[in-house]
Amino acid sequence: MNIKVNDVELFYDMIGTGPTLILLHGNGEDHHIFDKIVNKLKENFTIYSIDSRGHGESEKVDSFSYEIMTQDIYQFILELDLKNPSILGFSDGAIMALLLAMEYGNLLDKLVLLGVNLKPSDFTEESYDFIKSHYEKTKSPLFKLMLEEPNIELDDIKKVTNPTFLIASENDIFKEETYIKIQNTLPNSQLKIIKDHDHDSYINNNDMLYPLLLEFFCKKF
Repeated sequence: MNIKVNDVELFYDMIGTGPTLILLHGNGEDHHIFDKIVNKLKENFTIYSIDSRGHGESEKVDSFSYEIMTQDIYQFILELDLKNPSILGFSDGAIMALLLAMEYGNLLDKLVLLGVNLKPSDFTEESYDFIKSHYEKTKSPLFKLMLEEPNIELDDIKKVTNPTFLIASENDIFKEETYIKIQNTLPNSQLKIIKDHDHDSYINNNDMLYPLLLEFFCKKF
């Protein structure tokens, strides 16, 4: 399905029954990275899997910012009149989910942040050098985005009181201390480090998180 919000046309898929859950993919991907886990989550939730602007089947754009992409999701929630949706975001999608909660947390229920960062300096040195090198070769606006944004201060996330499940991998592209600092700052959060996985292997075409997610979403806070 398609919807016009914030002056851009977004593609989304809706499936399942139950409480509303919005899924937001990462940089350069589309909603299909969640296909395998959606096949299980659809039994428990009404799922909206969205292609971010400039990704998948959504409208193509020339430049990106996390703030604009976050506004896209905010307008999406308003346009469809979604009541207290939970949000699961991966990488860029997790940044958008966090920014959304910082500004409109009262509209949301729970958050799952997979592989999130607050600043470009959270990248490991190796990962940052790879992204910088790739951008210099391609001038891709998506890689430019990761080199320049987000710019979120730890103090800024203290206002997020939504129950939050932080998930990262043992071999992530971000420093593990990033997740520990975020977990220690968010007032209502928990952290899980997935062993023997890299940044996206535990979520991209993988349903291994299903038991953890179901337990979190069903837990009373």
